Amino acid sequence: MNIIVQKFGGTSVANRKRMGRVLEIVQRNLQPGNKLLVVLSAMSGETNRLVGLGNEWSSNPDPAEMDVLLTTGEQASTALFAMLCKDAGIKARSLQGHQICIRTNQDFGRARILSIDSQAIFDLFNEYDVLVVAGFQGCDCNSRVTTLGRGGSDTSAVALAAAIKATTCEIFTDVDGVYTTDPNVCSAARKLNRVSYDEMLEMASMGAKVLQIRSVEFAKKYNVPVHVRSTFSDECGTIVSQEDKSMEYVLVSGIAYDKDQARVTVFDVLDQPGVASSIFTPLAQQGVLVDMIIQNTSRDGHTDMTFTVQRADLQKTLDALNAVKNDIGAKELQYDTGVCKVSVIGVGMRNHSGVASKSFEALRDEGINLLMISTSEIKITMLIEDKYAELAVRTLHEAFELDKAPAERVCEL
Repeated sequence: MNIIVQKFGGTSVANRKRMGRVLEIVQRNLQPGNKLLVVLSAMSGETNRLVGLGNEWSSNPDPAEMDVLLTTGEQASTALFAMLCKDAGIKARSLQGHQICIRTNQDFGRARILSIDSQAIFDLFNEYDVLVVAGFQGCDCNSRVTTLGRGGSDTSAVALAAAIKATTCEIFTDVDGVYTTDPNVCSAARKLNRVSYDEMLEMASMGAKVLQIRSVEFAKKYNVPVHVRSTFSDECGTIVSQEDKSMEYVLVSGIAYDKDQARVTVFDVLDQPGVASSIFTPLAQQGVLVDMIIQNTSRDGHTDMTFTVQRADLQKTLDALNAVKNDIGAKELQYDTGVCKVSVIGVGMRNHSGVASKSFEALRDEGINLLMISTSEIKITMLIEDKYAELAVRTLHEAFELDKAPAERVCEL
């Protein structure tokens, strides 16, 4: 049995006409011997509408009940598309997450997949050629409906592809692939034929919205090649896969940026064991993601601690720090929301030097000051004033000549 997994996002199923285009793609792939598992999101705008509805009904919506409400969006799109398939003579059936037992934990609103009943899927394929599965949802050990967080349909598709060992996992969206940077910021941005899991993880962590970061984690863990492509074009998109030798020849693959940042500084904390833990443990307990961290040189037994968080988490961060301020001897808290992260990303950086100096020189020549710097094996991230974000992206894109296509990476699955 040759099983193909195809996921279609909200813009792809926004109305009857666009679902008709999805049906064409499904019919084209429904060759003898093929079975299709089609994962659908809710229609474009529907999840936002439901969130608004929940907030209208309750000042503090219960997370579990919100999950019940939000999953009705996918329930509608899968049922409607299954009707189209049946009218076209295709043996199809719609399925919700709990019906094929996509088991998750009980973290309502952002649940994580624990297991999938793959045998139930194989059994259904004995009767049907197309299974239309609701993305974004699962159920916990008590059979309560859960959701996987925004963009969770990507994770559903990749997890299902891993569970049933699908031949192909295609993510159809309204863009035709992964670009060297945001085309809306840099007109010279170029579509990448291939990108490694690690590069895609870094891009997703920096706010690139092509794939949900957890779907990339799943793909890497279970070695599922993912083809990101457009619903509205027949052209080849971008393959996200394991790193190979050809990828190492490319020094830098992309430039990413994230404006959803705030810088927080805790002044004059005690410079002694346990203080860092006293600062960051409460933040972790509040679900605050801390990224860049700098600790200044000790002076008179005190030091300053600076770090970045997402702007949406700033108030939670300040509340948590004020609660421990006296315990850590802090004299003052300051924050700045006018900052942005810009990153240079590429697996080729593992085997080549000079990326950092070239990045710093390029931004210096444009008069852009670096506020903080962090590095990993395949990424250099610089914190700058957010008013320079777009200029920095274009400058770095030009500095590394990302508008020129390397010959090594080809689009093959």
